[in-house]
Amino acid sequence: MTFTHQHVHIDDVDIHFVEAGEQHQQTMVFLHGFPESWHTWQKQLDYFSTQYRVIAPDLPGYNQSDKPSNINFYQIPNLISFFAKFINAINRQREVILVAHDWGGAIAWPLVAFYPQLFSQLVILNAAHPSTFTREMINNPTQQLKSEYIHQLIAKNAVKKLSANNFEFLFNKILSSMQSNALTDDLKAQYLAVWQQDGAINGMLQYYRAMPQLAPSSQQQVANGGPVMSTKEMNIPKINIQRPTLVLWGVQDQAFVPECVDGLDAYIDELTLVKFDQASHWLHHEQSDAVNQAIENFLS
Repeated sequence: MTFTHQHVHIDDVDIHFVEAGEQHQQTMVFLHGFPESWHTWQKQLDYFSTQYRVIAPDLPGYNQSDKPSNINFYQIPNLISFFAKFINAINRQREVILVAHDWGGAIAWPLVAFYPQLFSQLVILNAAHPSTFTREMINNPTQQLKSEYIHQLIAKNAVKKLSANNFEFLFNKILSSMQSNALTDDLKAQYLAVWQQDGAINGMLQYYRAMPQLAPSSQQQVANGGPVMSTKEMNIPKINIQRPTLVLWGVQDQAFVPECVDGLDAYIDELTLVKFDQASHWLHHEQSDAVNQAIENFLS
């Protein structure tokens, strides 16, 4: 499949995206997570471009997109507004189908909640719903433990730590749960090409620095200067989804407890949940054919 590489300016921020398919077809937009880029969706883009116009941007801070230096840019309310403008810029016809993983999902959940008129359906891959995730952070010690890695990502030495020894931390810590047959030499090369760019690691980490609710920690202060929030201070947000939603969940996720998908129907009017017992957080790499089939079944 040949992708066209394009750029669009939103609020003085240049966003790179790839596109395939025909202009008259309904648009599917794919949002990647940490520490990836548009490349993460190649098998999905190849598969769905025969039926849909497919678009996958590099998130701000990543790969060939601009990397705003102001941390306030990366706060969720601004990201929601920004991506609503992005959707309007690249699609002026019918509602789009939004597909998102990890941090892309953290944006997608509230984006669809607050701008439902832009979307026909939502597909989420291993991105915890803000309401159930916060509930588990408050009540589930295992989730608190799983989220402790975030403190390493916002430490003052994080950029140096993640870049050391040819990005050893990213491969051995963040991507360690990816099944070995999925982490191919080609995929490793794609990751390295993204991470080696000037400012790339810092740009990725801005999302974590701007997080409103951090995992509990023995530290009283964190690198971005704010106090670590105790679980008692956390508020469970009300993020209600009024569009048909498919949640694909790799049960072996090292970042989220399985309970994150419990009670989702309280927040989603029309929910389809498909669990992949043998997949991890990186299920679209590990079981791409099954993921594509599940999405196709949902859309049809």
